[in-house]
Parts: sequence; structure tokens; C-alpha cells
Amino acid sequence: MELWFSEFHSTDFKVDFRIRKQLFGQYSDYQHIQVFDTYEFGRMLVMDNIVMLTEKDEFIYHEMIVHVPMAVHPNAERVLIIGGGDGGTLRELCRYDDLKEIVMVEIDSLVVDVAKVYFPTVATSYDDPRVTLLFEDGLRYVRRCRNMFDVIIVDSTDPFGPGESLFTKEFYGNCSHALRDGGILVNQHEGTFYHNDAEEAASTYKKTSPVFKNTFVYQAHIPVYPAGHWLFGFMSDRYHPLNDFDPDRWNARNIKTDYYNTDLHRGAFALPNYVYRLLHDGVLLDQTFRRVIGDTIWPPNGDTLNTEDEDRVDIDFSEIEKNG
Repeated sequence: MELWFSEFHSTDFKVDFRIRKQLFGQYSDYQHIQVFDTYEFGRMLVMDNIVMLTEKDEFIYHEMIVHVPMAVHPNAERVLIIGGGDGGTLRELCRYDDLKEIVMVEIDSLVVDVAKVYFPTVATSYDDPRVTLLFEDGLRYVRRCRNMFDVIIVDSTDPFGPGESLFTKEFYGNCSHALRDGGILVNQHEGTFYHNDAEEAASTYKKTSPVFKNTFVYQAHIPVYPAGHWLFGFMSDRYHPLNDFDPDRWNARNIKTDYYNTDLHRGAFALPNYVYRLLHDGVLLDQTFRRVIGDTIWPPNGDTLNTEDEDRVDIDFSEIEKNG
């Protein structure tokens, strides 16, 4: 009998992974953690039925969340990771020899334990002497911090469950106080294609924009994430991700990467128009793409479909189909 794992990217769309077997499954105090051995992507970490990473493509996410801010900051010494229990972000940071301290705050100790056992190529750096690992809530931790870190990386799960507090205005405000003068905050910023992800991406941008002088969003192609397109946020009161970016300085480090490079760094900030409209105007793709329902093109005349008072965009389609 074939075994498959299904992940829903929206109410009406899912992806299926053919799996050899389930390697691990347990409820922690915060979430349901599973590890599958898949045919296409190698081992896969799943939390509350959402794919967090696979062995085949995790390098993309972790390189982009780390090397973009580290290539901009000219002399980072202390870095804070919030979340990131799988260890991939930590692995990439530990490649910077001039970092003096890396503090990692992960709410769920079981995630770290699972990563060490089942993802040895990801969780490689927990024994680095520069690393301090704390098991506590990230929001509570940054409330106590003032002018401590050059870079903060928020490597969180999605904005519900244990990661929910890491998507609030209070959290971003506390992060700004925890940064040293000229510090950089980077977070995972959700996707843009499916309705719920897009709403969260727009909401996150709206919350961070008033907090920092420079607020930008960049992107990466991550195959197992919804639509294969994922965003990251870059925030700083001093540094601009392009104007203050010195490719020669970063290339001189001779860090070997499989996705990130200095040309890609610049291109990652060139967002598609529909993403720009989502972030700056709050317009979702579901409101603008034109579809044929029955014999009717909807929305008519290229208008923007208003979905504020509707459960889903297609709630009106039954009447259109009847008339068509």
C-alpha cells in the first residue's frame, strides 16, 4: 500500500507527498511534530500538519534568512535567533567566524531534540561554543532586552499556535528596542498566492512598517512552500538592504552557498507587481484575477472584487453559474 501525506495550501488545493514511512510522531506541549521519509524530498519535518522543511530544499530558506542581513551589516557580533529549532538558521550563522555570540530562543525543546536525531545535516551547530540556547517564549525574552543584538532573525512557524505571538505589533516593537543602534531584523513573511497566506503577509508588513525607518520585503523560490514562493522581511533604522550592501565584502568571506549569491541578493528585492499591491495596498490576488464562471467573466470590467463581507471569494459564484 502506498503512503501519502497531504498538506492543504488552501481550502480547495492540496499537495501530496509520497512517503516511505513515518519516522517520528509526537505531541509536545505546543504542537504535533512529525518526521516523514519522502521519496522526492528526503526527510520532511511537519508541525501541526504544515511542512516546515525538507532535506532537499531547506538550504534555500536558511541561506536567504541568514545571508541577506549578514551581507548588509558591516560588523555584526551578536545575533539573536527566535525560533529556528531545526537548527538550519544556526548552521548558516555559525559560518561567520567573526560572530562572538549567538543566542537562540526556541519555545519547544522537542523540536530541537527531533532535529538533532532526524536531521543531522541541518542541526549541525548546537555544540558551537558561541551558542546560548534558551527554551522560552520569544516575545517574553525580547521584552527584557535593550540594545543587545546587531541582528535578530525571527525563524518562526506560521502565525498561529506557538508562533502567534511573534506576529504582533508588540513583538516587533520589542525587537526594535532589543537591537543595537543600526541593527537589522529579518523575519519569515509568509506567502502571497493563497488567500490566508497573503492576508498574513500584508498584515505583517503593515505591522512592521511603522516601527522601522527602512522596511523591505524580499523573496525566494522554495519548492515545498505554498506556490513555491515565499517572502522575508528586512527591517532596520539605519541600513538599506541594497544601498548599504557591499558584495565584495561578503564574497571575500568565501562562504560556499547553494542558493544565495550577491547577484541574487539584489534581485530578491525586485517584487512582482501583484506582491507590491498586496503589501502596499492590501489587494489580494483573489480579488483581481479574472475567471470565467458560467458565461460570465468575473469580476466584470476588470474591477477589484471586494471580499471583506464574504466568507470566500467564490460565495457569489452560485448565482452567476445559475444565470450563466
